Amino acid sequence: MRLILVLMSASILFSCSTQHDLKQGSWRGIVDVQGQELPMNFRVKKEGDKYLVFLQNMDEEIVLDEIFLKEDSVIMNMHIFDTEIHAKIKGETLTGYYIKNYEVDFKLPFTAKFGEKHRFVKASDTPAEDFSGTYAVDFVHEGDTTVAVGLFNQSGNELTGTFLTPIGDYRYLQGNVVDGEMMLSTFDGNHSFVFKAKKTENGTLSGDFWNGKDWHETWTGVKDDNAALPDAESLTFLKEGYDKIEFSFPDVNGNMVSLTDERFQNKVILLQIFGTWCPNCMDETRFLSQWYPKNKDRGVEVLGLAYEAKDDFEYASRRVKKMKERMSVPYDFVIAGNMDKEEAAKTLPMLNHVLSFPTTIFIGKDGTVKKIHTGFSGPGTGIYYERFIQRFNQTVDELLADKLASIQ
Repeated sequence: MRLILVLMSASILFSCSTQHDLKQGSWRGIVDVQGQELPMNFRVKKEGDKYLVFLQNMDEEIVLDEIFLKEDSVIMNMHIFDTEIHAKIKGETLTGYYIKNYEVDFKLPFTAKFGEKHRFVKASDTPAEDFSGTYAVDFVHEGDTTVAVGLFNQSGNELTGTFLTPIGDYRYLQGNVVDGEMMLSTFDGNHSFVFKAKKTENGTLSGDFWNGKDWHETWTGVKDDNAALPDAESLTFLKEGYDKIEFSFPDVNGNMVSLTDERFQNKVILLQIFGTWCPNCMDETRFLSQWYPKNKDRGVEVLGLAYEAKDDFEYASRRVKKMKERMSVPYDFVIAGNMDKEEAAKTLPMLNHVLSFPTTIFIGKDGTVKKIHTGFSGPGTGIYYERFIQRFNQTVDELLADKLASIQ
């Protein structure tokens, strides 16, 4: 009897300590966003003893290389973001939670099934209600309206696109048209978005937008090839009496940095108002990281002003260092403050507000502010991104040639 008990105990101990494998290949996940299913796609690959996960949205793949397996569970750290997926592995299924560590009580149910590649439903060539086109969009939250531009492309029942807003785009959206309803989602480690809409009798789109654990907006869209946003260079400006940006912030190692430092003198300076929690900032940082090495010898400096989720220098410094390492960012950052926009504005009192992360401030060789660009239209916006790059390069060329006057 004693021998049987010993063998049973050993069997239980062995079974509890056995590490499960994460199956390689395609997975389809579901994040519960306020009762809505947010479908997300990812694939798993193993290189030696290391697992890699690739988050998939439209043409984008975001590589996750901090994947930890312990016994029957997996933890996936979400790229540069302070977010994670914790899940139990049971054969070809995962069950757990998507967690934002920097937000209180942010823990959304998560499940995934191996071998599935579809978004909301499986692809079909069957003709469906066509949502392709450019739309003038209004998002409404508690009586406040935000204008936007919707860009959608449809093939069969598959739908892709994005929304441009005055503070940035909603990046790569992917989904389907099901029974006359458009459904789009994105999950990039920090964004957890679901959009749905139907056409009314007059062709206007009417729908909903869910974001994270508690944000909800209604939205309408009217097809309009000429839909446009407010001028991104008019939304943020200097208050009367100012012509310069002045600050003294610590870099990631605690050394104080000011624009009066020698390395900034007689150079064009690009200040990036930024946060490691911000996917649009990630897009702009990727652009600047490619652009800066090609242009720094022309007399240009780029400096990122990081506004992070916690008023804790050590926390903020760790997040920025991780981001710089992961994305191979060749320019420097300072720790400027908290991600709350009102608090961020207090650190730069010469601005009318901090409206968007990111915001780019262009400073001439004389040290005065020449232009401020609010938001960022990233690669998911197609031609709008190309136009941004063209305008950005034109602005820098004019600054280097001393052809731009200071803004008042």
